[in-house]
Amino acid sequence: MQRVFNILGLGLASIVLAISLQSVNAQVADTRLPPDVAKALAQAKVPLSAASFEVRKIDGKVDSHSPSLLSHRANVPMNPASVMKLVTTFSALDMLGPDFTWQTSFYTHGKLSNGVLQGDLIIKGGGDPKWVLEYMQEHFKTLQLLGVRHITGDILLDNSIFELAPKDEAEFDGDGQRSYNSTPDGLLVNFKSMLLSFTPDEANQRVWVKSDIPLAGVTVDESVPLYAGGCGDWRSRLRADFSNPNRISFAGSYSASCGERIWPVAYIDPASYAARAVKALYNAAGGRLDGQVRKGNLPANSVLLYHAPSLPLSQIIADVNKFSNNVMAQQVFLSLSAQKSNDNLSSKITSALRGSFEKSRDVVKHWWQRHFGKNKGAASEPLLDNGSGLSRIERITAQSLTELLHTAAKHQHAAVFANSLSVAGVDGTAANMTKRGVANASLGNAQLKTGTLRDVASIAGYATAQSGQRYSVVGIINHPNAPSARAALDALVEWTVVNH
Repeated sequence: MQRVFNILGLGLASIVLAISLQSVNAQVADTRLPPDVAKALAQAKVPLSAASFEVRKIDGKVDSHSPSLLSHRANVPMNPASVMKLVTTFSALDMLGPDFTWQTSFYTHGKLSNGVLQGDLIIKGGGDPKWVLEYMQEHFKTLQLLGVRHITGDILLDNSIFELAPKDEAEFDGDGQRSYNSTPDGLLVNFKSMLLSFTPDEANQRVWVKSDIPLAGVTVDESVPLYAGGCGDWRSRLRADFSNPNRISFAGSYSASCGERIWPVAYIDPASYAARAVKALYNAAGGRLDGQVRKGNLPANSVLLYHAPSLPLSQIIADVNKFSNNVMAQQVFLSLSAQKSNDNLSSKITSALRGSFEKSRDVVKHWWQRHFGKNKGAASEPLLDNGSGLSRIERITAQSLTELLHTAAKHQHAAVFANSLSVAGVDGTAANMTKRGVANASLGNAQLKTGTLRDVASIAGYATAQSGQRYSVVGIINHPNAPSARAALDALVEWTVVNH
């Protein structure tokens, strides 16, 4: 049934709203936007015209199409922020499979004898989204065991699997030090970031500072003075200076009341990060390097030493979705066009040896048309940019996200996909639902992907109602006050859990 209602008392001019609500299992469909949802929008001063919602029952039948329990502006393209990661991760799961791994490969170019490589070592990246400190340390120990203890030449870093235009990390929002702005790379090293830990030592009136990863030629001030006041804006009080690629310094102080804290920081010179990290970690593993660490392509006649596989895709997409890791999502997205032997991809794309954003957009477009094209749900194609949601131009409708969630729920890897989402109030980005206190019955009963940008708040995933019935839930708000309207999205999930 489709009805038009006058929504009053929102502190705005009277708004005419069309809401489509359909019955489910002979229930009489509600004819209003859930009151708590409307109230939260009103309190945030967000008009109903800036929101899009859809809630639909999941019936488990492969070819069925359940009616919507609630549908408000569900066919309007919206900026979904990080909820767009659902398109990237589910398409990757479908095309590559949960056991897919990336390979970081080690080659020698020269003679290896008695622990000495007279020549170069080459590390060829395969696009691994999570080649981070602990795995790098293991791989450099393996090099020692394989006899590469002294390299007379250089270490070459080959990241050519992706075709990427140079990009300033500060381009998106002007803050290049934010780790969420790290850019993808064919040989992505530790997200091009570091974790700075701050540990108070009241006995010595100092706080000890430590970086989780060593970078060759980079020093970090080992301590700063303790401050006696409250914690407050502890980062600003530190007066950190990240402008010098060779030194991270602090001119301020740190409060003992802050306890131990971690500050994720993107390194100021990302172009040199990989070389600095590789050199430091190779040396730390006991290696000796006479030459330099530099960028270079795999030379002809190089000899494979070994392949280092990544974590499987099933674990990678859990990191992407639960913790909304932007650069990992972009690595997955780029990898869709960097695979040579994938029968699910179009022949035009599979011939490519190098991944790019343009090619990956093509791959996902073909994939979407196969799953959701004409007569397959009529869900409009998403407008993709980099596949992570860290974009001002990406768009998708609530209806399209609903179709994706229903297709995923009936997929052979449905459990892998659902388990990659945050559990409401328990883990990942949805853990904060506990603090807002809006969705008490939903805690532990919903698996969700959240999205947040300036002017955007969104949520999409699955909710299990108190009746035991499972539903898909999608909500997107595009408005300058969207961050203040997060409670409306919590209320949407709570309404689904409590009332059905």
